[in-house]
Amino acid sequence: MSNQPYEGYEGHAAPGYGGYDAHQAPQARQPQEGYPQQGWYDPNGAAHPQQHQQWQQQPYGAAQPLPPEAHAQAYEPDGYAAPGVAVTATTTAEPGSPAVDLATLPANQRARLEGRSPIIEPGLQPAALTAVLGALLAGAAAVGTYALVVPLVILQAVTAAGWFRLNGMWPARQGIALAFLGAVTADVALLVAGREQAPAVILGTLGVWVLLSLVLQLRSHADPDTRMYGLMATVASAALSIVAAGHLAAVPDAVTVGAVAVAVAVLARALPLPTAASVVVALLAASGAGIAMGGVTGFGTSGASGAFLGLGAGVCALIGHRVASYDYPSRFVHFTAGVALPLTAAAPVVYVLGRALG
Repeated sequence: MSNQPYEGYEGHAAPGYGGYDAHQAPQARQPQEGYPQQGWYDPNGAAHPQQHQQWQQQPYGAAQPLPPEAHAQAYEPDGYAAPGVAVTATTTAEPGSPAVDLATLPANQRARLEGRSPIIEPGLQPAALTAVLGALLAGAAAVGTYALVVPLVILQAVTAAGWFRLNGMWPARQGIALAFLGAVTADVALLVAGREQAPAVILGTLGVWVLLSLVLQLRSHADPDTRMYGLMATVASAALSIVAAGHLAAVPDAVTVGAVAVAVAVLARALPLPTAASVVVALLAASGAGIAMGGVTGFGTSGASGAFLGLGAGVCALIGHRVASYDYPSRFVHFTAGVALPLTAAAPVVYVLGRALG
């Protein structure tokens, strides 16, 4: 049987029904015409006022206020709620996830979450290790060239590992091994060629290792951005490790003066003082250590030579210390790059000023 409403002829009443007026037909068909076409539904559509009283009290399809948790749901582009995702005004974590206790996080992660400065200085313990390594360099330089190789190789290995970790690349065994191999190659070449050929040896080794680093990254299957970032980190790590061989190429007395000056400067920088005051105290301490060690070793013609060398080494040490403090470094970075970079950065100054003032 058809579901269409009964429509009588104009001016006549249908059998079994009351009087029917043709002018009422459009009004009778109003609820049916108020709906959209079949197959299409508008969730925001409003009900017509001509509908039944029941529909006027609760219109079908009218917008209703959502419960509070419905407003907090995250929606996908097609308009449906993303499954398992809820967003509230105070947190973005999933429901039921435990709150993060900042007291249990490492210092660098806690500083990042709290929005504090990305500069986190290594502190007293890495400074003490730098002082120990500087003392080993100073003592080995006084003993002889081959004795100096032992602490120098340790310095170069820590430099290679620390630079990769400072750049957030870990583990990077191939890059670290390549940088360390370049440093050892430079050391062996210096022992064979002598200090007189130090610039050619260091620059030649550095050039070869840049090419090797380029070949290593070209063989990588990573995306171009990752390969470029890895190439820069590998070249920088190899360059720093090779440049650290400048301690082996420098005059032994200059190595002793410079290493002690770096050790004293880093220890003074770790003191709990304001930054500006700490830097001034560290430079003064480095100059004083240079004067003292210059008098002990007989470096230069006067105490000013030791002071200049100590000041230059102290400035480079503070630069390396600052680099190791950047971008929310972890404790591992502090105990690798924070220990090695002050001594590594001072190597070129020790070589240059040692030859100029010695």
